[in-house]
Amino acid sequence: MSLEMAVRYQEKVPLAHNTRRGREENENELGELRTRNENRGRYWKIACLLLLGVGILVARVHLERPHRLHKLLPGSTLSIANYTTALQLALQFLDVQKSGKLPSSNPFSWRGDSALNDGSDNGVNLTGGLYDAGDQIKFGLPMAFTATLLSWSVLEYASLMEQTQQLVVAMDSIRWVTDYLIKAHVSSNEFYFQVGDAEKEHHCWERPENNDVPRPSYKLNTTNPGSDVAAESAAAMAAASMVFRTTDPEYSDSLLKHASELFQFADTYKASYSVTNPVVQAFYNSTGFTDELLWGASWLYYATGNISYLDYVTSAKALVSARLGQFPLWFSWDDKTPGLQVLLARLQILGHPLGADNSITNALWKYRATADGLICTFLPQSPSATAKRTKGGLIWLMEWNPLQHALNSGLLALFYSDYLVAANISAITCSGDIFTPKEIRSFAAIQADYVLGVNPLQQSFMVGYGSNYPKMVHHRGASIPNDGTIFTCKDGFVWYNATTPNPNVAIGAVVGGPFLNDTYVDSRENAGQNEPTTYNSAAMAGLAAGLSNTGATTVPLTWT
Repeated sequence: MSLEMAVRYQEKVPLAHNTRRGREENENELGELRTRNENRGRYWKIACLLLLGVGILVARVHLERPHRLHKLLPGSTLSIANYTTALQLALQFLDVQKSGKLPSSNPFSWRGDSALNDGSDNGVNLTGGLYDAGDQIKFGLPMAFTATLLSWSVLEYASLMEQTQQLVVAMDSIRWVTDYLIKAHVSSNEFYFQVGDAEKEHHCWERPENNDVPRPSYKLNTTNPGSDVAAESAAAMAAASMVFRTTDPEYSDSLLKHASELFQFADTYKASYSVTNPVVQAFYNSTGFTDELLWGASWLYYATGNISYLDYVTSAKALVSARLGQFPLWFSWDDKTPGLQVLLARLQILGHPLGADNSITNALWKYRATADGLICTFLPQSPSATAKRTKGGLIWLMEWNPLQHALNSGLLALFYSDYLVAANISAITCSGDIFTPKEIRSFAAIQADYVLGVNPLQQSFMVGYGSNYPKMVHHRGASIPNDGTIFTCKDGFVWYNATTPNPNVAIGAVVGGPFLNDTYVDSRENAGQNEPTTYNSAAMAGLAAGLSNTGATTVPLTWT
């Protein structure tokens, strides 16, 4: 217990790692020199001039020029069956994290109904949703991000998920979140963004089914706004509306209505929810909201085709906020900018938007050039490769949940590789070197494979995958036996301090991950390395689905 007490049960990214300060300072703290961004900025300007002035693909331009040779990245060492298993397991962890009245199909005997009175303090029904990690708080920002990530993966890889009988499972997980978000959006300008007192509950160790700590609900409104969590929730519902458009058009329309209203609320009453609500700062502190506004508007454009949303994200002001020409940036529940860049590059790569004028077209080229540069920083053989990776090949930024950034980077790279394939684009250029979609895909596979045990420790970081996986995961429900004995707030710490494996297996949980030197300690006290999150498993599900492709299918050109 001493380690958790020492960090005041702060099981999320510490504030020192989670302040924007322009976000470049955050990178400096991790050892990245700003001058590298400036150098890459020069490449970005040149790329844009080539793309805009000549009107041909960057890859083709450089294929006609001499370029430095580079060593090819290795392909994946795992099979399609490995990725199929990983997909199945990752989605199961979202079942582990369900709050509220569980369905009869609940696959885990040690999980039961919980938090059935959520929202009663304010006279509303806020049951359902997901607990974010190893606790029993419903944090709105990471929950919505989990749904957005998984919806994006379903939109790209629905056919692959269907082949492995996981599409319905993934859609059920998305709907579990979006049903809750609809409940939380009680009126146009009112949205509940959290249930549970994180500070109090992190001083307890008990099963969610036996929780005895009061669970207050926290609301945004016009006098207490929060653009970041409101816009992320709008993004989640807009993305999910496309997932359900064919199977349940009425539900899809409802999601889109809520998404549009939430975005309007977020854009009209601009503020960061962690400024107006300091209660979240020690857990999911948002370091800005402009990225979520652009992210939400982008998803609403895809979902509606309304050109006003595209105007919003391609305006001069938006292009400054999108940090075009700056890389690497790191996609996370807090910073949506890299995801935004890839999402809008998709428009440029796979088809010209209807009704787009020259201003929009030029802006999309800039998003595309920046996305190229982002992918270049991921590739270890690229001249502009980030040094932020372990010797085992894992992208690594910080000690707290390093796998989040590795998995998200891998997922963005996989999407991008598949966009290039679908558009018959043979390569991108990185400071004169060319890299094919296959090589980009290989980088994504390296990140996924590392999590699945292809690493110096031969350690799986996904619970239930392989035989050498984490056995003492920092997870309250998994660590306490479901034998009828009720352990209250403080009594449960006997299980936190136990030296035996968890009695319940949190299948599909992807934990925080290794230290920079590829080492890892499987201990409940080691929350930074050993606490799983829903967004880790959601990213792993997308990666595993995409990597299960035998090459016979490509991503859809449109989602409509």
